[in-house]
Amino acid sequence: MTHLRDQRAEGRAIGAYDLRRATEAAARAAYAWIGRGDKVQGDHAAVAAMAGELDKLALDARLLVGEGPRAEISMLYHGQTLGDSTQPSWDLVVDPLEGASYLAKGMTNAMAVVAMAPHGKLFDPAPALYMEKLAVPPAAKGKVDPAAPPAERLRQLSAVLGKPVDEMTVYVIEKPRNKALVEAIYEAGARVALYPAGDVAGALMAAIPGSGIDALMGTGGTPEGLLSAIAIRAMGGDFLARIDPQLASEQAAVDAAGLDCSRWMSLEEMVPSDDVVFCATGITTGLLLEGVERASGLERTQTLMIGGEAGRRQMLTSWHKRG
Repeated sequence: MTHLRDQRAEGRAIGAYDLRRATEAAARAAYAWIGRGDKVQGDHAAVAAMAGELDKLALDARLLVGEGPRAEISMLYHGQTLGDSTQPSWDLVVDPLEGASYLAKGMTNAMAVVAMAPHGKLFDPAPALYMEKLAVPPAAKGKVDPAAPPAERLRQLSAVLGKPVDEMTVYVIEKPRNKALVEAIYEAGARVALYPAGDVAGALMAAIPGSGIDALMGTGGTPEGLLSAIAIRAMGGDFLARIDPQLASEQAAVDAAGLDCSRWMSLEEMVPSDDVVFCATGITTGLLLEGVERASGLERTQTLMIGGEAGRRQMLTSWHKRG
């Protein structure tokens, strides 16, 4: 088989079908830890597997957002370079195990995710760990004010979609920080799809017309927000975000970095390029993806690929021989 570095020299860029090997490997490695009560070991397994596959791709890239700072993480740390180029061609955002706590409990929506954009073409969240998010389908792009109260956002979305508010469903991560938001959505008359994890899945569902999810709202992780923004940029939906620190230490770090917590960022600010690639492989079955399944010496994975040669989106089901 021709090595991918040689393939690049022959003019074929690394894309979704290549990157999905990293998410498939992470998902298969994490599978062994579903429902075993140990999120640390599940995360370690996924990280090691994803790192190994990314290294095989020999990407000329850096990890804009990895698993954590280099001082704390030995693999897939922020700023890590992949390949031997001194000028990276790509910036990567990775989450080898989104929903680690819930994988440990055998719960829904755990997945392995990686995305990339040309170097310098992604918002750098620096020390920001959390952001408030709004994701909506293509028809609502630019037509919903993220700074408006939830009831007004829903009225704006209702007018665009031609759908009564009381028939709309909003995906929200079930966390104490989102309690007031959930109550406001109920008060406005809409339904809430509450999930303990998986706001990447929720954001993408919101960007897919007819998915059953009309919007994603609420505060969640910044890495997940950037991953969602990359995918939604290629899908034609809209994603807006505001840095929303949850701890005093995070607030101090965000202030020191000069980030504005009051301003909502547009999708184009976060992802200035549409030359993006996104891959997510399900680990536990959720709204968006089916989880890893084992049968007759094989492992089945389901991967969502967006951007590049995959276009707006493709779903790939693969069977792997168990090692």
